[in-house]
Amino acid sequence: MLIGVPRETRPGETRVAATPATVRQLLALGYGVVVESGAGAASSFPDEAYAEAGARVGSGDEAWGADVVLHVAKPTDGEIRRLRGGAVLVSTLAPALDPGVVETLADRRVTALAMDAVPRISRAQSLDVLSSMANIAGYRAVIEAAHAFGRLFTGQVTAAGKVPPAKVLVVGAGVAGLAAIGAASSLGAIVRATDVRPEVAEQIASMGGEYVGVPASPSDGTEQQGGGTGYASVTSADYDRRAAAMYAEQARDVDIVITTALIPGRPAPRLITEEMVASMRPGSVVVDMAAAQDGNVAGSVPDEVVVTPGGVTIVGYTDLPGRLPGQASQLFGTNLVNLLKLLTPGKDGRLVLDLDDVVQRSMTVVRDGEVLWPPPPVQVSAAPAAAPAPRPAAAAPATRPARSPVRTSALVGAAAVLLFLLTALSPNQLIGNLTVFALAVVVGFYVIGSVHHALHTPLMSVTNAISGIILVGALLQIGHTSTLVTVLATVAVLVASINVFGGFAVTRRMLGMFSRS
Repeated sequence: MLIGVPRETRPGETRVAATPATVRQLLALGYGVVVESGAGAASSFPDEAYAEAGARVGSGDEAWGADVVLHVAKPTDGEIRRLRGGAVLVSTLAPALDPGVVETLADRRVTALAMDAVPRISRAQSLDVLSSMANIAGYRAVIEAAHAFGRLFTGQVTAAGKVPPAKVLVVGAGVAGLAAIGAASSLGAIVRATDVRPEVAEQIASMGGEYVGVPASPSDGTEQQGGGTGYASVTSADYDRRAAAMYAEQARDVDIVITTALIPGRPAPRLITEEMVASMRPGSVVVDMAAAQDGNVAGSVPDEVVVTPGGVTIVGYTDLPGRLPGQASQLFGTNLVNLLKLLTPGKDGRLVLDLDDVVQRSMTVVRDGEVLWPPPPVQVSAAPAAAPAPRPAAAAPATRPARSPVRTSALVGAAAVLLFLLTALSPNQLIGNLTVFALAVVVGFYVIGSVHHALHTPLMSVTNAISGIILVGALLQIGHTSTLVTVLATVAVLVASINVFGGFAVTRRMLGMFSRS
């Protein structure tokens, strides 16, 4: 089968559905690939690079007339009419927000898979373009905010005076929100973040932010919970009222607000009102990442920058991933390759659509002209399952009887007597060595057991250097009159050396993960 990669025609779209690197992967699956001339120009991928990768550079009609068409932005009606009957279109489609595109695809009698309808389950993460693009968008939102802010994010103390750090509020701690938190924190800002799912507080902290929760309801003392779909859920009126009070308080204090709140299939919730924007200090910046879907911020305009009479800049760019086109295209293309690996089980260049697979079924909007949208619901919540109800007493399985205290005392006593006899018959040197070993075991257990699990690997890697003591002792024993002692000492030198060098190698690699290039 032939895969076509046409040039994107949506205004401002700079991405391309396949890069030279992903073209090689598609060819390895047995497909032929034709790329429209100039398709990768905006992403800095020239036609020559596609030709070197093994693709054929052709016209737009050839790309749209292929068996499988890979596309980034939602195609226009004119582009859909260029598809041949029976073709497979893989693209972002927004079927929940644009039912018209579903009808147009059905009339064309094609099969259409929506890359923005991937279910939020672990097995489908490698296909999830919403996550990969949101990651880039969150980072770029901070860059746009810093550009419009016109001041330092990080605090400084200089001879000319003290510069306080910028304060950033990120609304929504999904993929885009976490990326924004990490970027703003790395620039030195004080970052706060909020989300309707209080369980993400630990994720916010891991990215360098501080979780700001909505005050609990006086009636039940609980916060809003996620809806079990992997996305934020619709909130109650009481929660919205309490959240508005929190947003109003934060807006008066922070310098930058970045909103990322989206609910699939619905317009974006309005979170920041005109009054909140007006309460912000002159020079403050608001980046509305949901501007394409009615926006989270009052006054935001899609693809425009608005400056309020109070001097607050509202950024409503909807093409944030496309402002980093090279990396965005590579990630998008990799998501498409992972999908085609799933659809090509034989790696023979033949696409096989299995609607019994929950991932493929959720993404399939139209099959051979038959509308399959919306798909059956998929439960993708990562929350722990509720504890099962206790079994009736009659059905409870028999439990193992508890160990008798008398029997336990007898076993401990027998072990103590055995240890005493062994010690009595041992030389003084062995007794001293056993005492040191026992004390080391006890001390080591309590020292290591008190360290947080996140620090175990680097800590254990460094403390393994204690093997150096063994190394020195073994070196002193090499050349002993006893051949057995010499052999054991040699083995000890080898094992201890591996432990020492391996420990420091692991530590160096882990510390390298936290160092800036």
